[in-house]
Amino acid sequence: MSSSAQFLNPSEAAKRLGVSTKALRLYEERGLVSPVRTAAGWRAYGPGEMARAAEVVALRALGLSLAQVARVLCGDADDLEPALAAHQATLEDRVRQLAGTVEKVRGLRTDLAQGRMPGAGELARLLGPTADLSVAFDLPWPWGGERFELRDIRALNYIIGPLGSGKTRLAQRLAETLSDAAFLGLERAADGGAAARARLDADPALKARVDESLAWLVEDGAVVSKPLVALLAGLEAEGPAILVVDMVEQGLDQATQEALIAHLRRRGPGARPLFLLTRSSAILDLAAVGPDEAILLCPANHSPPTRVAPYPGAPGYEAVATCLASPDVRARTEGVIALRPKGRA
Repeated sequence: MSSSAQFLNPSEAAKRLGVSTKALRLYEERGLVSPVRTAAGWRAYGPGEMARAAEVVALRALGLSLAQVARVLCGDADDLEPALAAHQATLEDRVRQLAGTVEKVRGLRTDLAQGRMPGAGELARLLGPTADLSVAFDLPWPWGGERFELRDIRALNYIIGPLGSGKTRLAQRLAETLSDAAFLGLERAADGGAAARARLDADPALKARVDESLAWLVEDGAVVSKPLVALLAGLEAEGPAILVVDMVEQGLDQATQEALIAHLRRRGPGARPLFLLTRSSAILDLAAVGPDEAILLCPANHSPPTRVAPYPGAPGYEAVATCLASPDVRARTEGVIALRPKGRA
């Protein structure tokens, strides 16, 4: 190799590509990428290998399976055309939404030029295409009954906070208050996933959707397990327009968590909104939060939950970062609960 500075080890390459090292190894096993070897025999990714791997990641983001990716990379466009058509439809939908927002801004500017101030809520509705999806309620214990309002609900909404901060109670109240919402609790795998398996056996359509998602996740490095199947049975079920999921990482290893969040991100901005309780840095990677995602922090001092912007220096950012831990650390602290005053449920 001419310059070692131009080459990345698998961990560095995976981080730059936004995938897990397990997924990168799987791409190699399928013959999609071919890292070079150092003099010591270690894998390394130079500019050419990174460009090839980026193509694989991009095709996966378009919704192609690894078998389809292989065919496209060999020059077969049959699988690529429908994937691009679907992506185009998504982009055109965003353009229409943005065009509507531009018209609203133009109207507000016209009103201002004529001496008319915006009406109540008009500025807030400019935040994004889902700004009309909102919720308001009185906060439960441990808060003092303060009024809580959440506007501009995104496709992915993370709920985070230290132990005893009330984040689970907030999540449950969200599920109770939001129209057509459901709470997916930790009991989903409490019986070893037997209830989920029975549900899948009784619903062939649901089983087909779960099997399809499992295939995608495995191709991205996930490990099939009872907790994962139980989680997917809830995520893929038809019915509720919004899902609130308690500790989405429960029972999943790091590679599976990374594959799962990548899978959920691929759903796009028009997907069913999800509220994910988490304390895992594999699920909530602050450097990877996109425009269709939002973070809700439940502070340790029981002040009202707040939305936190995902960049250093933003109010609450450090508190969010402090709450997060890697999956191995989370596994060591699993089952730890905060002390609660007597008489509090």
